[in-house]
Amino acid sequence: MKKIWLSSLAIFCGITAFSQQKKADLLIKSVRIIDIKTGKITAHQAIAVRNDSIIQIMDNQQAKQYKATQTVDASGKYAMPGLWDMHMHFGGGDTLSEENKNFLPLYLANGITTIRDCSADISQDVLQWRDEVNKGQLQGPTIFTSGPKLEGYKSVWLNDLEIGTSAELQQAFDSLQKLKVDFVKITENTIKPEIYLEALHEARKRGMRISGHVPYVLTMKQVVDAGLCSVEHLTYAWKSGVKDDAALSRAIASGEIKGAAINQYILQNFDTAAAMKTYRYMAEKGTYLTPTLTLGQVMAYFDQDNHANDPYLQYIGKGLQRTYLWRIKRIAADDSAAIARRKMIYETSSSILPLLQKAGVKLMAGTDAGYLNSFDFPGIGLHQELALMVKFGLTPLQALQASVINSPAYLHQTNYGAIAAGKKADILLLDANPVADIHNTQKINALVVKGKLLDRAALDQLLQEVREKTALTK
Repeated sequence: MKKIWLSSLAIFCGITAFSQQKKADLLIKSVRIIDIKTGKITAHQAIAVRNDSIIQIMDNQQAKQYKATQTVDASGKYAMPGLWDMHMHFGGGDTLSEENKNFLPLYLANGITTIRDCSADISQDVLQWRDEVNKGQLQGPTIFTSGPKLEGYKSVWLNDLEIGTSAELQQAFDSLQKLKVDFVKITENTIKPEIYLEALHEARKRGMRISGHVPYVLTMKQVVDAGLCSVEHLTYAWKSGVKDDAALSRAIASGEIKGAAINQYILQNFDTAAAMKTYRYMAEKGTYLTPTLTLGQVMAYFDQDNHANDPYLQYIGKGLQRTYLWRIKRIAADDSAAIARRKMIYETSSSILPLLQKAGVKLMAGTDAGYLNSFDFPGIGLHQELALMVKFGLTPLQALQASVINSPAYLHQTNYGAIAAGKKADILLLDANPVADIHNTQKINALVVKGKLLDRAALDQLLQEVREKTALTK
């Protein structure tokens, strides 16, 4: 009788313990977690996920308290937050909408869980995709978008908001707020300098983040003081590193220096001490910068590789490939002197990256990929961008921080940036350590996006589906 009673008690205790197990939708066990803030790696860890969030990080022994719908053995794998591409573009017109939509699975297949669209000429489509992804109705990375960019009259960009007066500026901001854009994008093709500065002030007044190009007739200090939140493209910081940025800006405004002479002036007058003073000021004011090295590299060395046989073209629609011709035709006529000059400008301007990092400027990883920007590919492009950031002087850890820590911080998204309880369950599982070698970001084993696991087979299937759709485009 005693044995029966003890046996019954053991069964009862077992049932009670089982019933008291915590529930999770996904449990990743035996994984090495990378702290991207410090570079520290902790082995033999488990990650519990419920819905779209991480609910607990623990060791394997503690993981027994969980009953999960899906359990993954990640022995030998590395876990880090999903990657962010903080500068890309949808566009090319309504007829290319479906080709643009194919970017979404390409990003996921390459471990990228968040993208920032820095102005689209198909904004209504992008805003719809953003909302559908957020609601779980469309599979894709989280999208943050500026909607149409701010510009002056008769700019080169399609479907932008052209403004030339204060009244038009107010109307443009009203329309952007009505669209519920995530930030504002401003460029400098034809916009008046005074309207540009007024737009920066207005964005801050309305509590909106604003990113943009920097008119060469204005100094970096002017735009930072006016409220520019992030500088898009490294060359604007390069220009601001000359001995007297104000004098150069005045000379450009008067027409005294123009065209190719501007870059020649910067080459001859760049001063590290002056540059560091400007960059420290940017850091002090909280101004971010997205270098976008990838497109520059493609264009600078186009004579050595015209990318006509890039394997990745099988994922890019024919209509989007035709948008590449605009840039290709512009450099096709370059003679040997022009080719040498563009290489020198690219290498020299890119070499300032460590100065910005040293000064404390928050760098973000972005590619400029999408339509128009020739052979700058959505998805794989971010891995190339990270590798270039390392080539030009950042450590692999700093490059990773630019993608997964600085990017969400810029947008005030506090639920990202680490593998930790309370953070979004956007998790990249890698076969090798990217802190040791940045190229290991491409060794993707699986991806968790919004709490849903996509294993290697599922990621390959996404690529296959895009390849099949692309083959049908004309």
